[in-house]
Amino acid sequence: MELTVYKIDGSATAKTVTLNDKIFNVEPNDHAIWLDVKQYLANQRQGTHNTLERSTVSGSTRKLKRQKGTGGARAGSIKSPTIRGGATVFGPHPRDYGFKLNKKVKRLARFSAFTYKQQEGCITIVEDFTFNEPKTKEYKAMLKGLNLEGKKTLLLLPENDRNVFLSGRNLQRTNIMRAIEANTYHVLNANNLIICESSLKELEKMLGE
Repeated sequence: MELTVYKIDGSATAKTVTLNDKIFNVEPNDHAIWLDVKQYLANQRQGTHNTLERSTVSGSTRKLKRQKGTGGARAGSIKSPTIRGGATVFGPHPRDYGFKLNKKVKRLARFSAFTYKQQEGCITIVEDFTFNEPKTKEYKAMLKGLNLEGKKTLLLLPENDRNVFLSGRNLQRTNIMRAIEANTYHVLNANNLIICESSLKELEKMLGE
């Protein structure tokens, strides 16, 4: 599929690019997408939650009352889970929520995400660009020129560009990353993809993973 290359001011150039069918025109696999997004979100969890058990909760070890003759149930410790302020039974403890996912499944998920964006017509190719200095105003002008102002966008750069990143990081609904680092979650979470011309070659590197 051929797409027109645009300048950052929104004007079309005479150039066109052909999207690689192995990335942007595969048979989408929804289950692979679900697994990849599930793994990404699981890896974002810190897993630092913790609760106190009987051995760690603070409290006296004195027996609360005599064993018999009170008319109530036996009570041997103030740390008992049945007493207010006592221990927690089967509470959560620090753990890692991550799980293994095969490379081929992750790659298929990413290609499926790119394919969906291509089918929806939500991909814009722009000429390689940079800013002389970090300017949020210039980044907003670019979005306005591309008719993407106010939309949730993901910009894929061929390499790290500090000025571009700093220009867009304070804008809501805007995400910027290197093309080679693009993942299924961020691609699907964006309404529109802005891909620099040279980033297409970086995306093709994923074919060789």
